[in-house]
Amino acid sequence: MSKIKSGDTVKVHYTGQLNDGSVFDSSLQREPLEFTMGSGQLIPGFEKAIEGLEVGDSTTANIPAAEAYGEPNPQMIVEVTADQLPAEMEPQVGMQLQLNQPDGQAIPVQITGIEDDKVTLDANHPLAGQDLTFQIEVVEIV
Repeated sequence: MSKIKSGDTVKVHYTGQLNDGSVFDSSLQREPLEFTMGSGQLIPGFEKAIEGLEVGDSTTANIPAAEAYGEPNPQMIVEVTADQLPAEMEPQVGMQLQLNQPDGQAIPVQITGIEDDKVTLDANHPLAGQDLTFQIEVVEIV
């Protein structure tokens, strides 16, 4: 039976949890996640956790923030004035927005603070700074 290695296309079912046990994502109610090992599609700790496994194997992986989405980067947090947002928008903490860079690339951001006419936008991944736990089952090596 073959073991997962770089370059393999793999299908897995997974459940991701935070340290408090809350589930932030799971594939159990949908098709398995399909990806190519070593292509950078997934966080490094996830790939490291399944390398060498075979079809039918299961594992629990405790992935530190450094091997997941990294630590929050303070340079990715900006403060703007409310008049820089669309006029029809009623900003609220937790609201997801997209900013367009000069090259046209969209960057997802979240409103993390509102004070007077200032709005704080955070472009860090929502799971940055979090240690994650995944239960993973290898379904197929394509």
